[in-house]
Amino acid sequence: MNYLSVENLTKSFGDRVIFSDLTFGIDLGQKVAIVAKNGNGKTTLLRCLMDLEPYDSGRIVYRNDIRVAFMQQSENLDDSHTILEAVFSHDLPELQIVKKYNQAIREGDEQAIHECYDVLTELNAWDIEVKVNQILSVLKLDNTDLLIGSLSGGQKKRVALAQVLVAEADFLILDEPTNHLDLDMIEWLEEYLSKSKSTILMVTHDRYFLEVVCDTIYELEDKTIYKYKGNFSYYLEKKAERQDQLSSTIDKARNTFKKELDWIRRQPKARGTKQKARVDSFQDIKKVASQRIDEDEIDIPVKMERLGSKILELHKVGKSFGDKVILDGFNYNFQRKERLGIVGNNGTGKSTFLNIIQGREQEDKGKVVTGETVVFGYYSQELIKVDEDKKVIDVIRDIAEFIPLEKGRQMSAAQFLEKFLFERSMHYNFVHKLSGGEKRRLKLMTVLMSNPNFLILDEPTNDLDIFVMGVLEDYLRTFEGCLIVVSHDRYFMDKMVDHLFVFEGNGAIKDIVGNYTEYRKQTAVDYKREKQEEKDGGPSETVKVTQLSNSADNPIDKKKLSFKEKEEFKQIEKDMVSLESEKEVLTIKLSDPSISNEEIMNSGNRLSQVVTKLEEISDRWLELSEYI
Repeated sequence: MNYLSVENLTKSFGDRVIFSDLTFGIDLGQKVAIVAKNGNGKTTLLRCLMDLEPYDSGRIVYRNDIRVAFMQQSENLDDSHTILEAVFSHDLPELQIVKKYNQAIREGDEQAIHECYDVLTELNAWDIEVKVNQILSVLKLDNTDLLIGSLSGGQKKRVALAQVLVAEADFLILDEPTNHLDLDMIEWLEEYLSKSKSTILMVTHDRYFLEVVCDTIYELEDKTIYKYKGNFSYYLEKKAERQDQLSSTIDKARNTFKKELDWIRRQPKARGTKQKARVDSFQDIKKVASQRIDEDEIDIPVKMERLGSKILELHKVGKSFGDKVILDGFNYNFQRKERLGIVGNNGTGKSTFLNIIQGREQEDKGKVVTGETVVFGYYSQELIKVDEDKKVIDVIRDIAEFIPLEKGRQMSAAQFLEKFLFERSMHYNFVHKLSGGEKRRLKLMTVLMSNPNFLILDEPTNDLDIFVMGVLEDYLRTFEGCLIVVSHDRYFMDKMVDHLFVFEGNGAIKDIVGNYTEYRKQTAVDYKREKQEEKDGGPSETVKVTQLSNSADNPIDKKKLSFKEKEEFKQIEKDMVSLESEKEVLTIKLSDPSISNEEIMNSGNRLSQVVTKLEEISDRWLELSEYI
């Protein structure tokens, strides 16, 4: 059943064509993502679909009897409304009665509660009431009396998301739904949308999200659209195949073009006897041969100031805001080539920590010692602060005309822009003409070209497209300095860091060895164990049994492993070491740009098998280890 049909859609701004003759459809139950480089028109397309942006030509047709809900990148909320009023700004009778019911409870109006109770039962809306409260709780919007105008940008984004999710729409259109969500919220939303019966069209840069939620990928490229019937991994595989085929076609066309060009030039200019079909064919070949495939690569061997023996030391550092403790006697020494990830819920002090180590904010107690050779490069969540009427290339030239590279070489500002996927045609564009993602990319360039040896990236994945993220990862893999990453992008964190600071709030910070996925797996295991302990009588009883187990007055029978189970335990430990090693080898192999598509497929399939097997035997190892 078709929910949306788009035919020959064309949109331009002045003489710049954003997309041309787009034709595609979305059917009932599909979960579709649109991917494209920043500036290629993803958000513009969504706004056209919602009739919020005029388009030049074409048709957009929705099925008549469906309800559509749209979450925009820029929140369209009334500052005078409360959170509750904003979330319930739908005309569904079920939502309106849930709204009245919640208001009656807060006001303690017994008669209104009773009346709402009867209507809720009559409309069978209790499930919606539970759903609304769950969504508000997960998104940490518990104080629903707060005015929208008093909220931060991230809170407004979460209100806009809640507003769309509670709408019970048949068709959800979401523009960057994971921005400004913490990792727990993202994982919840991932599961929620995966199980949702709604048809979904989204734009997102979260690659794990694309992998798990979406079953169809549309790519906007070269002003047209390409369809891939599968998840993100399938899209990457098929895109590589398409580019290989296109490259082969272009190579053949260029060879033919040279021969045909020679034939064209040899014909007498005054004679009109050239074969018209051959001349027409020559023009078609010329068009194909002149195509250029953009390579998303950043290979910049920037000359970096060498780090000394002392890099960054924190000695008993404390920081608080009133009763809210951020750091409490925190100690840590950074080492060369440190690759640290920072995770934690919003408001636990991650950005404050970054400001303290850079000297941007003063600690309340303790001492921060920075090495003399340290050069910080800080990419923050704020947009680039430059004159909007300045040209893109001038922003770079204001920092340096040339960038020093290794072995005494140099790179010009124009070359540097091209490395970051700014085509020559964009160099003299004004900054105010750039999209949000392009401005982020420009800011990232200004940070990297300062040649830092201690790089701090605070939410670098927000508004950067998946293509820029890929080339940034390539750059960071060869970065020889210290790296700190604060990000809600699990894919990026897994690739970039080897240990985590987990900010738990109230000054508690855990240092976890491993990447984010490994941390979440361990968290899930701990959660299951806690639940089991609660079911068995609570952890306190278990502790008492352990303490009393060696007492002669309190003999406690403890299960012992059989000989077979002991041998199984030893074998599992060996298998885990072997599988972890194989996993590391496969991960490195998949990061190698020189391997073939077939090797990528085989390695990817094997990595999936290895990860699945590790999960299985890890559960069994935990079960047996209880009795060792």
